[in-house]
Amino acid sequence: MGEAFEAVILIGRKPTMNYVLATTMPLTEGKKVVLKARGRAISKAVDVAQVVTRRFFKEADIEAVNIGTEEGRVGQDGRPRSVSIIEITLTPKKMAKKK
Repeated sequence: MGEAFEAVILIGRKPTMNYVLATTMPLTEGKKVVLKARGRAISKAVDVAQVVTRRFFKEADIEAVNIGTEEGRVGQDGRPRSVSIIEITLTPKKMAKKK
């Protein structure tokens, strides 16, 4: 069987609840959701994942968490800057049981 469609949500400066609502919509449709964040937004991505799985969509599981570092823009000193990144994959439980 083919992989279910994924919705990718880029976490930024908006309020946490905006991202929570944007995450629950595709989950109710049976789609995977990937939350992506860089730098200071990482803590907000973790908050979104926890609020979704604990309060709004209890039928969702955190399937995977990937962390890493990206080479970012060149800083004032002329050297490239490293930026931490995170990707959190959420899946509806009924989808996770099919595996």
